[in-house]
Amino acid sequence: MCGIVGYIGHQRALPILIEGLKRLEYRGYDSSGVAMLQDGKIDITRAVGRISNLEARLGLGGIETDCRQNVSTTGIAHTRWATHGGPTEKNAHPHLSWDGRVAVVHNGIIENYRALATFLERHGIRCVSETDTEVLAHLIGHCYRGNLEQAVRDALHEVQGTYGIAVVCANEPGTIVAARKGSPLIIGVGNGEYLVASDASAIVKHTTQVVYLSDGEMATVTSSGFHTTTLDAVPVTKDLHEVEFSLEEIELAGHEHFMAKEIFEQSHSLATTLRGRLDTREGQIILGGIANHARDLARAKRIIFTAQGTAWHAGIVGEYMFEDIAKIPAEVEYASEFRYRNPLVDFGTVVIAISQSGETADTLAAVREAKVKGALCLGVVNAVGSTIARESDAGVYLHCGPEIGVASTKAFTSQIAVLAMMAIQLGRRRFLSQEDAHRLVNALDRIPDQVAQVVEQSDAIRAAVESVVDRENWLFLGRGYNYPIALEGALKLKEISYIHAEGMPAAEMKHGPIALINEGMPVVFIATRGHQYDKVLSNIEEVRSRGGRIIAVATQGDAEITAKAEHVFYVPNVPEPLQPLLTVVPLQLLAYHAAVLRGCNVDKPRNLAKSVTVE
Repeated sequence: MCGIVGYIGHQRALPILIEGLKRLEYRGYDSSGVAMLQDGKIDITRAVGRISNLEARLGLGGIETDCRQNVSTTGIAHTRWATHGGPTEKNAHPHLSWDGRVAVVHNGIIENYRALATFLERHGIRCVSETDTEVLAHLIGHCYRGNLEQAVRDALHEVQGTYGIAVVCANEPGTIVAARKGSPLIIGVGNGEYLVASDASAIVKHTTQVVYLSDGEMATVTSSGFHTTTLDAVPVTKDLHEVEFSLEEIELAGHEHFMAKEIFEQSHSLATTLRGRLDTREGQIILGGIANHARDLARAKRIIFTAQGTAWHAGIVGEYMFEDIAKIPAEVEYASEFRYRNPLVDFGTVVIAISQSGETADTLAAVREAKVKGALCLGVVNAVGSTIARESDAGVYLHCGPEIGVASTKAFTSQIAVLAMMAIQLGRRRFLSQEDAHRLVNALDRIPDQVAQVVEQSDAIRAAVESVVDRENWLFLGRGYNYPIALEGALKLKEISYIHAEGMPAAEMKHGPIALINEGMPVVFIATRGHQYDKVLSNIEEVRSRGGRIIAVATQGDAEITAKAEHVFYVPNVPEPLQPLLTVVPLQLLAYHAAVLRGCNVDKPRNLAKSVTVE
């Protein structure tokens, strides 16, 4: 959940490291720091809060700039999302060994850090921070006998837990050693220079050629090259991969926030997700990533979707689609529960793991548990080369482009689009008629343009939010396919505006939550035309009679809803299974405008990080 960037080459390292940290700040922004190698020593600078605070501490751009640090060509840096110990300068990375020779930046959790700290204390080495990471620096320093690579290897053999680390040593100023287990790490290969990072966005300005480290692997990097091995010193040959996105795609492009940019570009991102996968003439779906498993999928007896957070909501939509369109039993599991409860995975079970980053720790663990039990595992991920993508038996990439805003938007709609395509393809092999498949495929093809119509209501949504943004309790209600959209709308509002919100099936409101409704309480209904439309109207009347303020998402041309709601946002009329692709967009905009009006940091909400790679 934190961000790592390291550089070794012929350029000044510090500007590159700071730029990389800014690109990674969405992964963690409690504190940050850099370690620079120069003149046989390691200089560490750390600061609490945003990267700008670290820049100020370094004096970058001012008359107090440390020129000695600026000429160093080797360094590592880190931006933190706190797990062990609060966001203080003492707890910030990099951490230095007791003798000042070794510096470490680390993502992940060292589970046996207390035992390691006790071991170190017996050798006269005491930790001064509250973190689990500091023990790594001391342990590597304790193991150092003139070879940094071997010291890292020896230390990691004693470690239990997850890690992505980059290590430098004052005695070997031209070397960075990196290793990973459960936390992503890549090596960027440039022209006579190399970068280490937890995310390609940190290095894409300098190179698009990367190597993905796998679990249990380490890399030793110098200015003349790098080599990779296992933790047991077995050489590993790695292939170079091309980063799929460009620098321009991770810029704001005139928007005030990344979240706004990503909401507004969903028309484009969905078109990219669908491109080449829809045969509108024949009414067919082409998903090359799972083509070799199409027969096994068609014969499956049960589908289990597993995910966390927003991706879990996409999984609920997938459950409804697979049962409705493909006529196959499906269920959704929180990955964090699936991995620990000894789930029943019998013959014919297919597990579909959904994760934007492809590195979500709980979801990855669920994949591994499912594979141990013999399930066919498919991944629905965005990050090419991610761990879930590599460890799944097959899968479908979202191809929606990089998502920087912590609160997921375009990845969510692309997840739904991919699940819709999978359901249609599977349904066609089972019970879905050619006519119905043709109707759904052509409707799916029109979705990107329809999303573009929906986002045009942004100003109207902002105006509606202004009248209720001071209210601290909201309800989001929907039925059928729009129940998970109610969950997602509530989550978005909670994540970025810190307003308490609950999403639930509209019928569930009467079974307790209706007691919460008081005069003026905002209640958001997804009230599009469908099988349960009349039921939703009845639920709206129940809220109105108790003084709630109704905000509705409705189908274009629905005049009836205007008499029942204070504010109505319209979406085009589409088949029910595809409605979530449109109905979620007004709720994304609602949450965005509420956060802006309340003065919240939209892209970096408190306590949250983009990629949850720890438990």
